[in-house]
Amino acid sequence: MNVMSSVMGGARRLVCSEVRCELLGTLLSVPRSSTPLLIRQQRHASKQVKGQRKEPKIQKVKVKVDKQEVEIRQRMTAAALAQAMNKDFDHVVEALLNTTLDVDSLEPDSVLEERWIKEVVSRSGMKFRWARVNESRERENRDAVRRPSADPSCLEPRPPVVTIMGHVDHGKTTMLDSLRKSQIVSTEAGGITQHIGAFLVQLPTGEKITFLDTPGHAAFSSMRARGANATDIVILVVAADDGVMNQTVESIQHAKKAKVPIIVAVNKCDKPQANPQRVKQELLTHNVVCEEFGGDVQAIHVSALKGDNLLALAEATVALAEVLELKAEPHGAMEGLIIESRTDKGKGPVTTAVVQRGTLRRGCILVAGKSWAKVRFLFDENGRAVTEAGPSVAVEVVGWKELPSAGETILEVESEQRAREVVEWRRYEEEQQKLKEEQSAIEAKQQLHLQEYRRERAELEHLSWRQRKSALYRANKTKFALRASERYQRDELILPVIIKGDVDGSVETILNILDSYDAQHQCQMEVIHFGVGDISENDINMAEMFAGSIYGFNVGVTKSIQQLAVKKGVPVKMNSIIYKLIDDLKDELNSKLPPLVTENIMGEATVVAMFDVTVGKKKVVVAGCRVQKGQLDRRLQFRLIRGRDTIWEGALVALKHHKDDVQTVKTGVECGLSVDGDVDFRAGDVVVCFEEVDAPQVTTWDPGF
Repeated sequence: MNVMSSVMGGARRLVCSEVRCELLGTLLSVPRSSTPLLIRQQRHASKQVKGQRKEPKIQKVKVKVDKQEVEIRQRMTAAALAQAMNKDFDHVVEALLNTTLDVDSLEPDSVLEERWIKEVVSRSGMKFRWARVNESRERENRDAVRRPSADPSCLEPRPPVVTIMGHVDHGKTTMLDSLRKSQIVSTEAGGITQHIGAFLVQLPTGEKITFLDTPGHAAFSSMRARGANATDIVILVVAADDGVMNQTVESIQHAKKAKVPIIVAVNKCDKPQANPQRVKQELLTHNVVCEEFGGDVQAIHVSALKGDNLLALAEATVALAEVLELKAEPHGAMEGLIIESRTDKGKGPVTTAVVQRGTLRRGCILVAGKSWAKVRFLFDENGRAVTEAGPSVAVEVVGWKELPSAGETILEVESEQRAREVVEWRRYEEEQQKLKEEQSAIEAKQQLHLQEYRRERAELEHLSWRQRKSALYRANKTKFALRASERYQRDELILPVIIKGDVDGSVETILNILDSYDAQHQCQMEVIHFGVGDISENDINMAEMFAGSIYGFNVGVTKSIQQLAVKKGVPVKMNSIIYKLIDDLKDELNSKLPPLVTENIMGEATVVAMFDVTVGKKKVVVAGCRVQKGQLDRRLQFRLIRGRDTIWEGALVALKHHKDDVQTVKTGVECGLSVDGDVDFRAGDVVVCFEEVDAPQVTTWDPGF
């Protein structure tokens, strides 16, 4: 034991001596200035080895990570959440994979509950904050309205506004022409009035009457209605040789709806076949009772062409106006009605207006619909410049910033700033109304998509979500391969059209006619653009883009525009008569329709017997027939009929008379025919020879004229 202790002690001493030697050598090899530091390090190291002193702990500093903040709100869709997180839709699906939510039913437009919105954000390593609700204040109504009714003591008598209405070609414009001693009829295309004309006529006695001449053609119903609403008295022109017609009845209805009194002018009484009494009796069926039948409607027999009795008609109009005691306030802000609007090359947007209240002067600020004007010029019916226009006077107004629609009410405002406020408010109201309509349409579309989606999912409920995704991919694989423009390419026939007219009323009339189009099952017709004015380069470019046609009514087109249209292959069709424009449109619709294939029966034959003929090494069945009607032609198509059933249809391989190959076989002649394939001919069968003929298809749309 002692020996062992001595051995261990010697070993320790030997180790210590070696350590000292190494330390001494190290000290000798380093600079003097580094010696204390090195000794301290060695001491510290020896203490650590001995375990007498623990090493101080190093504190870990936590790095603060800024999480992405996501703005969330109630009833958020999956697509909206993905966009708010700056991720794609698949990221939202992956975040919800191990939850109780059915991810198979998740679509980009699916609305998520609040807990799932928070779950996706937290699983994505982000934090959320609720979106601040913007409380939109209700805008103040800045619209312009009519002034309150004036004091009766301020009212002064005014000329009556008289509208001449009736059927086409019953002499309305000729009557007005005789009153004005002008030649309006000779300047009208096709001999029919196609615009509302406003004229002031002064009688020999000094009285003034403002006449509105409305179109009588069936297409211009909206113009007649507008004329009736702007008038005090309606003169209903009925031809004595023609009687009450469709537009006559329609004019009566417009007058009664507007609660306007009627004076009947029985025209063309100078003709031999004229029968004024029959006209008055026909009017009784439409509740228009003339004075001689105990009613209160004046009936004047006139001849517009010869000018007979027109003064009596004017006097009757003045007398009725006196009974009505027509008065208006000539002072204050102007109020009126737009009868017609058009675009003039030199004047810009121009409107024909009737002043209803106040006085219209140059420099006035006017508002009509969503357009405003600072009046630069006023022109009367003869094109002469005037400085002002009082109640019941019709004038042309120049100075509109944009072209207002016919039928709009004109109101005078105090300044241009006020006019801009009114126009802005009206546009805002229109946008809000449009948003409501679009929202309703979107909700209906979403409901339809949801029903369709649930129907598709019901067929795949028995599959797992992976199998369902795979099945949906296979079903839509061809659609995914197509470009976006090809996915929605429509196969049905379509005719895009652009309508340009000289005045707003003409465009309105044409659009009303096109609204009656009911042949969408044959060819769809879409109005891609309409406007007032000459055909422009923009119209050509738009028509080229949509592969459509341009229809111009009473407008011009320059030679350069025509050349551009020919270069781009855009059809441009110009018309000055309304029914000819519609005829051209119907012709183009007919050209779009595919031809109808009709069968023309050329001959019939009866099968008498069957024979087997050897041709080479094959046996061919030959049907022996006798021609009963017409003739059989080998080049045409054949049909085998048994009873009421068609057994076979196709072409012949051979047609023979006796042993000779023939091209045709006539009535009463026997023949043999063979066909390609195994056809079971039987005695008594009927063989029909026919040819297919392409017949042009005609649209079923009937605009009524």
